[in-house]
Amino acid sequence: MKILVTGAAGFIGSKIACLLARRGDEVVGIDNLNDYYDRRLKWGHLRLLGIETENNDFAPYGEYHSHKFDKVRFIPMSLDDRDAMASLFAGERFDKVVNLAAQAGVRYSIENPYAYLQSNIVGFLNLLECCRHYPVEHLLFASSSSVYGLNAKAPFSEDDKADCPVSFYAATKKSDELMAHAYSKLYNIPATGLRYFTVYGPWGRPDMSPMLFADAITHERPIKVFNNGDMIRDFTYIDDIANGSVMTLDKPPVAAECPNGVPFKVFNIGCSHPVKLMDFIAEIENALGKKAKMEMLPMQPGDVYMTCADTTKLECQIGYKPKVELHEGISRFIDWYQSPQNPLRSKM
Repeated sequence: MKILVTGAAGFIGSKIACLLARRGDEVVGIDNLNDYYDRRLKWGHLRLLGIETENNDFAPYGEYHSHKFDKVRFIPMSLDDRDAMASLFAGERFDKVVNLAAQAGVRYSIENPYAYLQSNIVGFLNLLECCRHYPVEHLLFASSSSVYGLNAKAPFSEDDKADCPVSFYAATKKSDELMAHAYSKLYNIPATGLRYFTVYGPWGRPDMSPMLFADAITHERPIKVFNNGDMIRDFTYIDDIANGSVMTLDKPPVAAECPNGVPFKVFNIGCSHPVKLMDFIAEIENALGKKAKMEMLPMQPGDVYMTCADTTKLECQIGYKPKVELHEGISRFIDWYQSPQNPLRSKM
């Protein structure tokens, strides 16, 4: 099975690529290696795949072979390069596609919305067009819990309305779902969107709360606690996210089993055990053996009070079941954070 993984140098994309490589799939990873966050983490993600160069010098559109996996290659390129994407699909003829490439970050989308338009809308359209002209067995793409926006019912179900986003990032993710559904209907492309809920763990993004909190507490700086700590999140460990994603990839939707005969599905993928923000901070404090200094702040624009996943559909239809509880997940994260594996330690 030849599988394209976009966003292969990212947190989730690199983990999924590793799982696919270990089971023997041929993996082609692409990523534009932008500087939204420290590239040392992205280079570290690639090293886990056996992809590395001298001085981390990756030439755009070059092809880099893994020294760890025989059937893994990496190409530095962007989804929004329409011609390059068409050429890639024409030459490779992928069986399946996993799309993790996107401009991430709820808060950054308020400051720089055009980056999200280019990556999450234009880039995703290019990918859909490639899947149209060079048919694949399954397109699996990352959506987000942020699509639920102002939804007040908990837990969040896929049947709930998701048309009141509170950030431009959320709006682009909901747009991706609608675009994918249209292409599934028009061109019979089996497609599945996964609404990821607050993913954390080793090698996570430095702009997310686990890394921000661990860094601040370690160096005795105040952590920023929004909405005065009155927030709830469905934190989900990276291994559960990656395993559930691969399980879903292996089960493309069948038109006859889907509403209106369209081979398209959307699933929540989370832990389904939401945690109060202050309890999450306490877990990090305990793992570090240090107390946090806290700067209490109001709710930020684009943020929501709560996320809470109802994963019943994913459990029943795919067999997903999260295994890593928060205490264990935070322990593993802090072990990595304090280890030489963490490429950002020299900066901390």
